[in-house]
Amino acid sequence: MIAHLPVLQVIVPLMAAPICLVLKRPQLVWLFSLIVSGIAFFISILLLQQVITSGVISYELGGWQAPWGIEYRIDKLNAFLLLIITAISTLVLFSAQASIEKEIPKDKHTLFYILYLLSLTGMLGIVATGDAFNVFVFLEISSLSAYALIALGKDKRALWASYQYLIMGTIGATFILIGIGLMYQMTGTLNMEDLSQRLPEVAQTRTVFTAFTFVIVGVCLKLALFPLHLWLPNAYAYAPSIVTAFFAATATKVAIYLLIRFTFSIFGLSFSFTAIPLQTLFMALGLLGIVIASTSAIYQTNIKHLFAYSSIAQIGYMIVGFSMTSVTGLTATLLHLFNHALMKSAIFLALAAVMYRLGNVQLSNFHGLGRQMPLTMAAIVVGGLSLIGVPLTVGFVSKWYLLVALIEQGWWFVAALVLLGSLLALVYVWRIVEVAYFKEPTNTSLAVTEAPVVFLIPVWTLVIANIYFGIDTRLSVHVAQAAAMSLFGGAP
Repeated sequence: MIAHLPVLQVIVPLMAAPICLVLKRPQLVWLFSLIVSGIAFFISILLLQQVITSGVISYELGGWQAPWGIEYRIDKLNAFLLLIITAISTLVLFSAQASIEKEIPKDKHTLFYILYLLSLTGMLGIVATGDAFNVFVFLEISSLSAYALIALGKDKRALWASYQYLIMGTIGATFILIGIGLMYQMTGTLNMEDLSQRLPEVAQTRTVFTAFTFVIVGVCLKLALFPLHLWLPNAYAYAPSIVTAFFAATATKVAIYLLIRFTFSIFGLSFSFTAIPLQTLFMALGLLGIVIASTSAIYQTNIKHLFAYSSIAQIGYMIVGFSMTSVTGLTATLLHLFNHALMKSAIFLALAAVMYRLGNVQLSNFHGLGRQMPLTMAAIVVGGLSLIGVPLTVGFVSKWYLLVALIEQGWWFVAALVLLGSLLALVYVWRIVEVAYFKEPTNTSLAVTEAPVVFLIPVWTLVIANIYFGIDTRLSVHVAQAAAMSLFGGAP
């Protein structure tokens, strides 16, 4: 069984999705989905332990040896991602039953869990596979289920948000597929490890340059890099809250993983950052994303919109670290990838609890909410402090590593802009704190009480994780550094 963990990571949620149709009763389907996600989380822990102790895991499907057969290849980078995705999925599902009661029609509850498990399958498959074409296949599984999940909400604007995401996502996926096709044309292989060995021989051809461009643009559409981010704010704001909590913590992280995998592992560092001025381009777009998205967040009146723009800014931080082509910079990106998942899942799950009680997340309805829902609002505040980068939170750790990386290279101006992003985050977080704690409730006739325990348990698990990993950084920093060093060809 241990030998088959890489494929079980993907097969378990994939096989579970159609079983949900047999169970029928929503409560049973919820419990079954939660158990399945928990099993996937346990598998990811075992895989990470195995990779740390024994090195890279190569799993050949059907007994066909790579590169002729499909290979699942697990190293420190994707083992780290598998842990993040499955952990967040399990915690989010814990609150799913209560949340969807208010936000999704009852006859669609079973459909929600089927789509959720398929989306989870797609993300895990993208991360686990060592085959470039399989990346596209799993990307489509994840994306198609994501479009449907966003459209399940009762708010009619969710349909338009889903349609926007579908159009942009389809363009991105098509670009990725064209790029993969061109790579296959030039090398005759789809295995990622094999591609990394064969591409340098034809690296200076126009076909490879075109393939690289198509892949990078397609992945940037998927990760909502500024200015290709237009689909994200509405998708997060109008999707059911539990869907937003899951996607905000995982979907863009998987896209950033793909960006790292293609640039570092497949095309190679020298081609990606020397043959093409990728460093300058990504540094500029990352900084623009930080400043413009953070500024936009300040003016939002819908709190989900506010934190959606915040997510675009946080993607900017990851891209700045990625663009530095240094071990410290990439470590900062991988750390922030892990830390941002903790922050945003805590915040959006807390907002799901607010949605459960109030029916909306407009800033005008947050008046006095700090007294009415103290534990929920405290969770949002801690998540906000992490976004700002306050010491003893996870946000401080990743921003510290990013600043260290920038100062190592003497990029003081860029470091100043990163600090400016934190100041802008302080402004939009303070808007929520001011309304929730320093203003009287506007609707005194509505008796608002604390969120149910099914929300508070996962929310505060994530809040505690925000603080714990902000103090004890051994796991996150060790794995991030080891993954970054291996990508640069150093010690694994």
